[in-house]
Amino acid sequence: MDKTAQNDIALSDIVKPLLDWYEKNARALPWRKNADPYRVWVSEIMLQQTRVEAVIPYYERFMQHFPTVQSLADADEDRLLKLWEGLGYYRRARNLKKAARAIVEQHGGKFPKDYEDIRALPGIGDYTAGAIASICFDQPVAAVDGNVLRVMARLTGSHEDVSSPLVKKETAKRLEALYPEGRCGDFTQALMELGAVICLPNGVPKCGDCPLSFLCRAFRDGTQMELPVKTKKAPRKREVRTVFLLLCGDLVAIRRREEEGLLGGLWEFPNVTGDLTFEEAEEVLHQWRVCPFAMEKGVRGKHVFTHVQWDMKSYSVRCDNMPDGFDWVSRETLLAERTLPSAFRPFLRML
Repeated sequence: MDKTAQNDIALSDIVKPLLDWYEKNARALPWRKNADPYRVWVSEIMLQQTRVEAVIPYYERFMQHFPTVQSLADADEDRLLKLWEGLGYYRRARNLKKAARAIVEQHGGKFPKDYEDIRALPGIGDYTAGAIASICFDQPVAAVDGNVLRVMARLTGSHEDVSSPLVKKETAKRLEALYPEGRCGDFTQALMELGAVICLPNGVPKCGDCPLSFLCRAFRDGTQMELPVKTKKAPRKREVRTVFLLLCGDLVAIRRREEEGLLGGLWEFPNVTGDLTFEEAEEVLHQWRVCPFAMEKGVRGKHVFTHVQWDMKSYSVRCDNMPDGFDWVSRETLLAERTLPSAFRPFLRML
């Protein structure tokens, strides 16, 4: 943190007003009903890059199907991914199952309490390990995410780059010195909550409702909208793809993607890179040994991933045959049993 910012406020002064505010204003979220580490862990993984409002129904449904670590460790992967359908970042779901198996095999089915043991589980980084250790086991370990970094940058008036691992590490160190014994979980969640509902990332923060505004250097200096400083991400790569809805009677062709890479191991409608003309599309069908008797342009779609954007056009193709290389399924089977990523869901209406 900037030296000038460090000398401007006594960070220890934030603890009581922040906890008092959280006690009165904390949202009633399903994973806050108790501090069971399994429930907290699943919620933290689901909440990565996903809004709270979107997560709640998925979380509740997930807990109904997999109420314990053991049930998750034993889960059928296709069923697990189907429950995750629409949340995106499917690697999170696979890592949940891997970590559940590790807990069963290495810890006797009991969630580990030690921070390093938690951190060693598949799919768990510093932030998630800190959240579980503090919320569930009352350990003074900080959980530093974007919300917490934003709060701290504004509080201290720091213009350091919050994308820097060194800044994250220093922020965690400074916060861990403040953790109140017996209320570590509340302190972690209060910081998260303040960043989520008051010290907002997009738009004007609600400084008039903030319990820490009397200490906040950014509020005093009017620099809330300038902070935090963050390195701009490189522009997303743009890919144009052509998607094929191959229809034979009441069946549609799907195929499973390669295990590695984007959307690894999930189902998709057959597609290729490029904005294909009718003639080019017919050549692809010939290579796939598809015998079309009718083909027409279909809907367009767009999907934004973290580092790439897909701009998609489509063709609806009526076929005389069902060549190998695809799974031919009914619409009902596709919807009920196969995991179709959000990128391909706009094309369902063509069925």
